Amino acid sequence: MDVAYISYHDTGFFSQTITDYINDLPELRQFYSHRPNIKGFAELLANKKVVADRTILHKVLTEQYQGISDFVRPNGRSDLVGENLELLKRDNTYTVTTGHQLNIFAGPLYFIYKIVTAIKLARELKTSFPDKNFVPVYWMASEDHDFAEINYTNIGGKKVHWWYEAAGATGRINPDSMRQALNQYKGVLGLAGHAPELAAIVEKAYTGFDKLADATRYLVNALFGQYGLVIIDADDSRFKQQFAPIMERDIIEQNSFKNITATNIELQKLGVHIQVNPREINFFYLQDKSRERIVFEKDSYHVLNTETRFTEVELRKEIAAHPEYFSPNVVMRPLYQECILPNIAYIGGGAEVVYWLELKSTFEHYHVDFPVLILRNSGLVVRKESAAKIKKMELSTADLFKTADTIKNEWVKKHSEHTLTLQDEWKELQSVFEKIRLRAYKVDNTLAPSAEAVQARLKKAIDNLEKKLVKAEKRNYQTRLEQIDQVKAELFPKDSLQERTENFGLLYVKWGQQFIDELIKNFEPLDFKFAVLTEN
Repeated sequence: MDVAYISYHDTGFFSQTITDYINDLPELRQFYSHRPNIKGFAELLANKKVVADRTILHKVLTEQYQGISDFVRPNGRSDLVGENLELLKRDNTYTVTTGHQLNIFAGPLYFIYKIVTAIKLARELKTSFPDKNFVPVYWMASEDHDFAEINYTNIGGKKVHWWYEAAGATGRINPDSMRQALNQYKGVLGLAGHAPELAAIVEKAYTGFDKLADATRYLVNALFGQYGLVIIDADDSRFKQQFAPIMERDIIEQNSFKNITATNIELQKLGVHIQVNPREINFFYLQDKSRERIVFEKDSYHVLNTETRFTEVELRKEIAAHPEYFSPNVVMRPLYQECILPNIAYIGGGAEVVYWLELKSTFEHYHVDFPVLILRNSGLVVRKESAAKIKKMELSTADLFKTADTIKNEWVKKHSEHTLTLQDEWKELQSVFEKIRLRAYKVDNTLAPSAEAVQARLKKAIDNLEKKLVKAEKRNYQTRLEQIDQVKAELFPKDSLQERTENFGLLYVKWGQQFIDELIKNFEPLDFKFAVLTEN
């Protein structure tokens, strides 16, 4: 693939806070630890204090991988996952982590892009710090209970939906009711190219395991295991035991609520749109079929929608005996992650990076190092057929991110045999109106505003006439301009970024594993540019 890069700001799809973070706005520096560059990593590594128990980490991960037999793929590549699991036991090994929900069939493309960014960044850090090891990690949000956010994917213009009434942590759901969605997904893949390969992977994933977390691990490992990606499911009592002291303190003392609330006030002063608001207690009570909020009321801790209540003494005993029953919410999960992994970087989308900016004070409160925040790579994949239309229309990479009407208007003005702008004529009229305004002022100085009002009405009329000229000329190029609509519909479905809507499946059908290879080759995690990848 050929690649061209465009700034995130110029795409028009990223918030001002994200562009400010990338451009090192001084006012934001207090909300994170180190800059997202090699110098920032060097500073963090020089003082990094790992609180994770590497022995437990290695043991739990090894057990979680026992059900997967695809460490070595048919192409004969080495077991990089196994090697990275062993490296995690060493004091000079660190993780580069991204996380996401358990979207069926890997959800939208950015699910893939997150993981690719982690893999590429781990490689770049190894080059810059050869005496250390860096392991890319995908953190499965297996305790998340928002099933409606993960039970569908969009592929080839079709929505594949898993119709099922689920409750509790999504990672514990049995995917045995996915047959209809599985058949529909495979039907969209078809039989050409690499479709049989991908169909076999998803078939095995969603029929070979009795938990969605295990199914997702199989799918993601099949795609990324050969690059050494390690997949972690933190829904484990041994991990929770390490986090238990913080869970106990935060539920009772409500430190995260106090710290994040204060931080959000400061962020709002800078015009930052707050992504998440903390609760007084930022933990759920987790059971097999439920994940309910814990609230403090009437001098006891109540699990909502249940009869379960704890006094403070009972709560402390419950956390000590069953830490696995306590599940962090969105504002405490990052801290949990940093407590059980030797992590130095977190890779997330724009909204994620912004909500991490809310969390630094809580990390400091519990004396846990704050990782380097990396905006995941974003990309736009352009098929050869669309590339040909784009070239024929003489459109630039930046043009693709404009609205269809803007592209059409600019194209018509550029290619029309007629002069469609009335700017020169308006300049002449402005000169005339200046004379009128001066004459009116001499007669009666109160008439000047009246002259200006007439001028404004005429300007509006001239602008409308210009629009009519362009519209009339657009009809003469209707066939050519329809191609712009076709290209925009393919590259920006529902007027959104391709990566936020479309599944990776049909791209994999066309290119197979080479699609992943091309992403790794062309994504540059520390350059912070949007990649436009064109089939050549």
